[in-house]
Amino acid sequence: MTYHASNTRYETMQYRQCGRSGLKLPLLSLGMWHNFGDTTSLATQREMLRTAFDLGITHFDLANNYGPPYGSAEANFGHLFKQDFLPYRDELIISTKAGWDMWPGPYGQGGGSRKYVLASLDQSLKRMNLDYVDIFYSHRFDPETPLEETMGALATAVQQGKALYVGVSSYSPEKTKEAAELLKQWKVPCLIHQPSYNMFNRWIEQGLLDELERQGMGCITFTALAQGLLSDKYLNGIPEDARINRAGGGSLKSDHLSEENLQRVRALNDIAKARGQTLAQMALAWVLRDPRVTTTLIGASSSKQIRENVAALDKLGFSADELAAIDKQAQDGHLNLWEVSSRHK
Repeated sequence: MTYHASNTRYETMQYRQCGRSGLKLPLLSLGMWHNFGDTTSLATQREMLRTAFDLGITHFDLANNYGPPYGSAEANFGHLFKQDFLPYRDELIISTKAGWDMWPGPYGQGGGSRKYVLASLDQSLKRMNLDYVDIFYSHRFDPETPLEETMGALATAVQQGKALYVGVSSYSPEKTKEAAELLKQWKVPCLIHQPSYNMFNRWIEQGLLDELERQGMGCITFTALAQGLLSDKYLNGIPEDARINRAGGGSLKSDHLSEENLQRVRALNDIAKARGQTLAQMALAWVLRDPRVTTTLIGASSSKQIRENVAALDKLGFSADELAAIDKQAQDGHLNLWEVSSRHK
């Protein structure tokens, strides 16, 4: 059946300016890290993409190695884009990244070399049936490659017309500043930073948000739900369909489900109930409480989850008492899988 986007898609979604750029992003963006590889049916993927866009989510976020297997999320998106979203290309922000291992041999193992970064972008564009992406990221800081080389590759992507904007992901405040200063030499602004951030992983509050504000960069956070921990899924144990039990779900570790973390999850769930929200909805609203956070990525395994997440925007405000109560529980849960990249100074 031919897809016709909802005529009301822009009536309720809220959008924020991305740093000091002219670009606006929806408060919620759809991340395709999980559930868009070959282990999920194309019918389910199509339904999720359509639902997201019908609700005003204009930003779809990918990376070269999203799957499983690697590359399959981009390939599946490319197939569905051609079928459903081609008429809406100018209404969409599509992003991808390069930085982690992707193909065999010394030039495909990730990092920030010019060879890897630009070859990866060409591969991504081919898989997605696109002439360009709106945002292209350096997915991680690479200590083995001069940062000037990596940023030079990003600048080339813009100069070649293969990316409208560029950004970085999981860079420390110090390396973010250095990256932005290097890009200025090519007159290419560093548009945005994509860091992990949630109630149990608050590292960006220790200097990164301040640096982004100084640089005029936007911020798109990921793992707002702590890989699913900040939902009602684990209140009574680990269900059979949990991410930890599914292919490609290794980002949630068994030690993340420690009793200490689960006790805090239950306490946060009580606060969410008192607010009239689910825990997941409160977790999303909490991440967005700081206006320097332009948008946060949501993951989903169904269109129902997308609708529930978007409902978080109905109640974004917090009282001082609510924030104080959350702070007592929002402690480091040792969930930051990207710490190595983000601690290089």
